[in-house]
Amino acid sequence: MTELDEIKRRKLAELQEARGNQLQEQAREQQDFQQKVNELENVVKQLFTKEALERYGNIKAVDREKALQIITIIGQMIQSGRVQTINDEMMRGLLKQLAPKKREMKIRRV
Repeated sequence: MTELDEIKRRKLAELQEARGNQLQEQAREQQDFQQKVNELENVVKQLFTKEALERYGNIKAVDREKALQIITIIGQMIQSGRVQTINDEMMRGLLKQLAPKKREMKIRRV
């Protein structure tokens, strides 16, 4: 093996090790994030009424990102002391706030 081949081999090994470390770090961060989400969800779920819990379950089944946004907003509301229980009416209000604004389209005939 030539000296150039040896350098290439070592460099490749270093890059593979660095990539492996990076993947492990990402996995660890994802696991930490998921654990925090689960903890927040457990705290918030205790304040849901039966109907609100059903609605949240449906939202979570369809759109996990929107469910995460709702849990985050409700967590902030609880932390600031603005809410004691979350009913279905509050959930619908939050969903309306998170829904994108619809553009009105007009078709003109020429």
